[in-house]
Amino acid sequence: MSLAEKICLSAALVFFISGLLTGIWKYRHMARSADASSPTYVDIAHRSSLMYSFAALLLAAFSAHSVFSPLINTLAAVAALAFFAFAIGTYILHGLLQDTDNQLRRPHRLGKRLLPTWATGLFMLLLIVGEVGGTLVLGSGAMLGIWLS
Repeated sequence: MSLAEKICLSAALVFFISGLLTGIWKYRHMARSADASSPTYVDIAHRSSLMYSFAALLLAAFSAHSVFSPLINTLAAVAALAFFAFAIGTYILHGLLQDTDNQLRRPHRLGKRLLPTWATGLFMLLLIVGEVGGTLVLGSGAMLGIWLS
């Protein structure tokens, strides 16, 4: 098994456990709430953790079939997975702080602090490049491996 596959499978486990734990957190809010709801970012953290866990499995499958070098596959996997993790972490942080129901609404907040507008825009650009780029590298390597073999 390649290093990229091992990293993807490890991330899948961490993200899945995060999904299960944030599910407990979400349920606790729902059980105590008059309208049976949870804070927006508690819900988003729960759902995104579960979705990213399965996305990590998909990246592992792509890694297993990719024709690209182990280094390229590992870098692509780490790029995508790191931003999956950053996204989940951001959602959990906003859920803990309960500082917003829309992290892209201006002014951008983190707790009681205001973030510079450029910081959120830059993070989103890097996230897009990392997630989409890493996935495209692994996915295209896998498609080449599947269809050209």
